[in-house]
Amino acid sequence: EVPAGVLDRHGAVSEATALAMARGVLRLLPAANISVAISGIAGPDGGSAEKPVGTVCFAACCPPRRAEKSACAHFAGDRKAVRQASVLYAVRLILATVQEAG
Repeated sequence: EVPAGVLDRHGAVSEATALAMARGVLRLLPAANISVAISGIAGPDGGSAEKPVGTVCFAACCPPRRAEKSACAHFAGDRKAVRQASVLYAVRLILATVQEAG
């Protein structure tokens, strides 16, 4: 569960929200070695001037080494293309977090 304050301050599509989601997974599944969260606007609707369609935020947490990474990206294309690009980005983020964790 993402704290209401995080959503109020940063919105649903933000690094802060993605981090709260990834951390929440670890609270629910304490034996997990890594978690990942994605929050975004894949379209075709829902974008704004500040966060247009294609904006996606990510977070990955690796608790054994206390490694965390988060980022936002923008992907072009239709809903399917944004979703596919998001999956690839998330996998790369997971790998980078595990590598950082050592």
